[in-house]
Amino acid sequence: MPSRNTVARSLHDLGAAAWFGGSLMGAVGVNGAAAAVRDPRDRAGVAAAGWGKWNPVNAVAIGAHLVGDGMILSANRDRARYQAGVRSNTVIKLAVTGAALGATVLSGVLGRKSAEGHGHPIEGATDPAPSTPDDVAAAQQNLRYLQWALPVLTGTIIVLGAQQGEQQRPSQIITGFGETLARQIGK
Repeated sequence: MPSRNTVARSLHDLGAAAWFGGSLMGAVGVNGAAAAVRDPRDRAGVAAAGWGKWNPVNAVAIGAHLVGDGMILSANRDRARYQAGVRSNTVIKLAVTGAALGATVLSGVLGRKSAEGHGHPIEGATDPAPSTPDDVAAAQQNLRYLQWALPVLTGTIIVLGAQQGEQQRPSQIITGFGETLARQIGK
């Protein structure tokens, strides 16, 4: 096993950072800019155009993160198996990553539905107007929550990754393996 995983960690961290930063900027910047468009009938189109420009970059970022995550997990599988605390962090991080992927896909589906509001008045990317078609309004209302769930989920991925880095300190490895050994002996 190589002693360095620079490429894997870079893919993992840069991908997660772009996923987090893009989702936060989109909620604040893209959706905020759409609400500032003077003609309410153009707001959905502006939001859709902004997100449409970001989506390919976001897909690459997510892919890079997942590839890096898989490479790191493979390189650290023994630590995940035997060092106390690493397995639980890994399981939680995988669950949060799955939730973030699901939220990203759902946001894309709802975003496409919301874009159908182009030509109809809306208050903002996630705020329908009284005359917004019902199906578009429902998509916008769901996006209102997802736009904030994504930065929370992806930020959590980054925090859990930082915790995993701390778990690789020599003192943490010794303590973690010692705790696992003590549990095995105590059985």
